[in-house]
Amino acid sequence: MGLEEKLPNGVLLTTVEKLVNWTRKSSLWPATFGLACCAIEMMGTGAARYVLARFGMEVFRASPRQADLMIVAGRVSQKMAPVLRQIYDQMPEPKWVLSMGVCASSGGMFNNYAIVQGVDHVVPVDIYLPGCPPRPEMLMDAILRLHDKIMSEGLGDKRRAQIAADQADKDPRVLPGAMPSSFRFDKKLRKQWEEAVAQDREEQLRIERNIGERHPDLLQITPKPGGEK
Repeated sequence: MGLEEKLPNGVLLTTVEKLVNWTRKSSLWPATFGLACCAIEMMGTGAARYVLARFGMEVFRASPRQADLMIVAGRVSQKMAPVLRQIYDQMPEPKWVLSMGVCASSGGMFNNYAIVQGVDHVVPVDIYLPGCPPRPEMLMDAILRLHDKIMSEGLGDKRRAQIAADQADKDPRVLPGAMPSSFRFDKKLRKQWEEAVAQDREEQLRIERNIGERHPDLLQITPKPGGEK
């Protein structure tokens, strides 16, 4: 089934903003930048088993001037921080940063003078990925979340207005693509998701649904009267 079958009249209407963002998110080029054990999982994600090539990301660029995504994989030491910032400054705009693992995101178990307690002290971070270390599936999910963020970004003055609004607003906005497809195409589940977003519990709803699909018996356990188990 080709594109011409989807468009029998040969006409496709869109906006420049959506077209530009689609091309950007479909051809992210990560920088070759691994700091610690999380880099092993990052390399595994790009290998044959998980194949980042399906997202147009099979080539990790050795030069920062040819990369637009920095995956900070591992702890950032005080000595490495200025090097990391220099590499980030050499990357062309637009560029994005993915903080991979708890050590890069918050210092992790290394709460001492030698480790930067969060890479956001050095560079602006777009996506935080927890885990020690996070599995390749988690990195791929974070990359898909980054794709959703890129698709919702504006251009020019609209982009600058979005950045100013995000800096002024302490509550992060829910990305339009963050809704799972299983919720998006089911009216009942979509309503549940929208209610969960209003209550700031969408991640809890996602976890409950995953548990319910894999282990339905766990959600049927109810406590007995009097606190008995």
